[in-house]
Parts: sequence; C-alpha cells; structure tokens
Amino acid sequence: MGTILLEGMEFFAFHGCFKEEQIIGTKFIVDLHIDTDTSVSEVSDHLRDTTDYVGLYLCVKKEMEQKSHLLEHLARRILDAVQSEFPAIEAMELKIAKINPPMGGKMQQVSFKTQWKK
Repeated sequence: MGTILLEGMEFFAFHGCFKEEQIIGTKFIVDLHIDTDTSVSEVSDHLRDTTDYVGLYLCVKKEMEQKSHLLEHLARRILDAVQSEFPAIEAMELKIAKINPPMGGKMQQVSFKTQWKK
C-alpha cells in the first residue's frame, strides 16, 4: 500500500454562495491524497501498473470547472469522480481551500477537508 499525494493544485474557479463569487471567481488550492496498492508499480516501473497522476489531476480539474455553492458539495463530486475513474483506490483525503474568501474581514483562506474509505 502506498500514498500518492497531489498537493497545491491551483485553480481559478467560481464556487460560492454569493452571486459575486460565481461571477468574479477566486483562487482555490486543492490537495488530494490517495491510498492504493503500489506493490506492482514499485517493482515494474511501468505507468500502467499505478494510478496515473495526470488522470487524477484531470478528474479534479473537471469538477473544479463546474460551479458549486458549497465546498462540501464540490468535495463530494471530486471524491465520487476520482473513485469512479480509479476503482482500485482504497482511501482518499481531500482538502479544498478558497483563497481570500469574502468573510467581511481579512482572512487568508477557508478550507474544507474530508476523507473517503472503501
């Protein structure tokens, strides 16, 4: 078993409950950690024997391009898409951070973190 980490994926997207957020957008940072059996790829050194990092990124990117009001909803969509595309994954941890959220005061980010396990 191994953990593959895609960290610091940056997206400009239009998620949020406020109308302005869905019009002007903001930056998001996404971290995805997946647990999967890497024993074959550790020996073979072949891409076909592991979870394709590019494929993982493209799953996240596709979901980030579709508007959501809530980070919680967006996170569930990402987890569902990744699980559907890569059924060998045993567990995942996902963190989505909205940079400079409109909270009425200075704040670096607000984040949502969730986990999924078979």
